Amino acid sequence: MKKTNAVRILERLAIDYQLLEFDVDENDLSAQDAAKKLGLPPDQIFKTLVARGDKSGVIITCIPGSSELDLKALAKNSGNKKIELVPLKEIHQLTGYIRGAVSPLGMKSNYPLYLDQSAFNHLSIIVSAGTRGLQIGLSPSDLAEVLEAKTATLTR
Repeated sequence: MKKTNAVRILERLAIDYQLLEFDVDENDLSAQDAAKKLGLPPDQIFKTLVARGDKSGVIITCIPGSSELDLKALAKNSGNKKIELVPLKEIHQLTGYIRGAVSPLGMKSNYPLYLDQSAFNHLSIIVSAGTRGLQIGLSPSDLAEVLEAKTATLTR
């Protein structure tokens, strides 16, 4: 099993996690596809999105794979007037990760992270391990604590 930066961080902090591997379809890098292949509900797989606020700069969000980010809610909760998703071409430069493999753990910089409140409806949530086809299952409270995440309702 691959050791990614995300996995190393969890091991260093002695946080319980589970690695889940699946075959990647390069034409469908969606959280829904990952959920189907892992046999899990799409609202338990959390996708990591990179946004930019007019006041805060880069912000990371983790929301359920079955949902859409509410930019107004994120702006309100992060003290921004306006927020937009970062263009795909900037993702790697900002995070160190590629599309379809952005993990909230182990990014190049420590950006503020906002975790959707619905994460706490689950005993464990699934996030990218930092490489396509590899996911990490862990408790939402552990993820929130490690990343000093703020929680809010961020989806519609």
